[in-house]
Amino acid sequence: MEKSVGLCFSMAPLFLVLCFLLPPAFAGHDYGQALTKSILFFEAQRSGYLPGSQRVQWRGNSGLNDGKLNGVDLVGGYYDAGDNVKFGLPMAFTVTMLSWSILEYGKQMGASGELGHAIDAVKWGTDYLIKAHPEPNVLYGEVGDGNTDHNCWQRPEDMTTSRAAYRIDPSHPGSDLAGETAAAMAAASIVFRRYNPSYSAELLKHAYQLFDFADKYRGKYDSSITVAQKYYRSVSGYADELLWGAAWLYKATNNGYYLNYLGKNGDALGGTGWGMTEFGWDVKYAGVQTLVAKFLMAGKGGSYTQVFGKYQEKAEFFMCSCLGKGNRNAQKTPGGLIFRQRWNNMQFVTSASFLMTVYSDYLTSAGKSLKCASGNVSPTELLSFAKSQVDYILGDNPRATSYMVGYGNNYPKQVHHRASSIVSYKVDPSFISCRGGYATWFGRKASDPNLLTGAIVGGPDAYDNFADQRDNYEQTEPATYNNAPLLGILARLHAGHSGYNQLLPVELPSLKPFAANLNPAAKPWRDPLQFRRLPNRLLLLRR
Repeated sequence: MEKSVGLCFSMAPLFLVLCFLLPPAFAGHDYGQALTKSILFFEAQRSGYLPGSQRVQWRGNSGLNDGKLNGVDLVGGYYDAGDNVKFGLPMAFTVTMLSWSILEYGKQMGASGELGHAIDAVKWGTDYLIKAHPEPNVLYGEVGDGNTDHNCWQRPEDMTTSRAAYRIDPSHPGSDLAGETAAAMAAASIVFRRYNPSYSAELLKHAYQLFDFADKYRGKYDSSITVAQKYYRSVSGYADELLWGAAWLYKATNNGYYLNYLGKNGDALGGTGWGMTEFGWDVKYAGVQTLVAKFLMAGKGGSYTQVFGKYQEKAEFFMCSCLGKGNRNAQKTPGGLIFRQRWNNMQFVTSASFLMTVYSDYLTSAGKSLKCASGNVSPTELLSFAKSQVDYILGDNPRATSYMVGYGNNYPKQVHHRASSIVSYKVDPSFISCRGGYATWFGRKASDPNLLTGAIVGGPDAYDNFADQRDNYEQTEPATYNNAPLLGILARLHAGHSGYNQLLPVELPSLKPFAANLNPAAKPWRDPLQFRRLPNRLLLLRR
């Protein structure tokens, strides 16, 4: 669970790192195995009725009355991190980034046999987001309360904390929340276009309505859902999410209205003005700028070519900053990891690495290079740096520690995560009380009884130091938005570039049915594959 801190755009100077400071590489990493594990983490984060295909067997059903007090069905979705609250803003960002990962590297995921699981992860999120949007101008943005939740250490299956639901509407607007959810729905609609056209159309309908709601009734969501302020405060405001939603709707529909929106509002909403050194669930500018740069390189700038050129300049500002070749560079640890803050820094690393990976492929497809203050940079160098960040996460770092749970021989064993740190309900169904969980399980100096496979934890401090302790939530708590951008990079690194032009329309591969897709208790998808429909915190902020 995030906690808000101040938004800051200035970064410390880049530390020059000599290669002898790093341990020898471990003869390469198994990116395919890491991809499989990183997707599995999302199953451990599921709320609601778990399907028959559930692979994380130590979890059980939870949150089965969510929304009942408000007269709406809000069962399902994801717990964001190591707690039992469902926060709409980071959940929607997670879905957007899962979808973007698939849209860029679905072919590679298919080659590794993980595309179906990745799509399932998206659908678990979108099924919930559909429920959370029962009317065109109503969106539920939180279930549960962080304050009461943090006073308890309970398995999701035992929850006794508040499950109140909080919403935005015309009298209580939230353009950032609605804009991000519109982006998630639009991005996911592209994913499902081939596999489930009717579901894709349903997602797109929600995306249209949510974007209109966000644009017409403007305001920050945490001014309406005030209980979110301590955890997912919208420091950057909503202008970036309006642009972000428009960019994804254009990508999903090719509708000129949304391209015009980006062109006409780029200056007013900051898309052409903000040069960022971070990207995440709160700050979307670098993501918007990267998407618009893609539109431009694909020849879609039209009358807005000059304006979109400004977006691209800011996208390249971000890339150069991460590389340490710009006018204002991202801070790095002595071991070479991008460092933004001490609380869950890894979210910045995975999100930035994803943008660098896709931008490298855009440049390669366009036959261009990156223009930095220090000179031109090849796409290969940009991709190599993104790979170095992934390799650090997987163990190539001064501590030789993998920050992905269950990957490698040395990884976090005392994760700040309620469900994994308490004996499984299936092993011992005895009720764990609110304070009893703290007394018995939270302070227990032993490895977690349940392995939270694939979770990316918060990671080391500015000097590459890390303490594997459950109460060290700044470093040992995982989050869904840490993992979501990583899926695409791991697929890219595992399978390699498959030679297709990243600037052309998306063509996802055919998907073969497999057992994990099936849920006999649910209604079948209405598509030729007859799959079964599953039921269903930035870069910058933290506790």
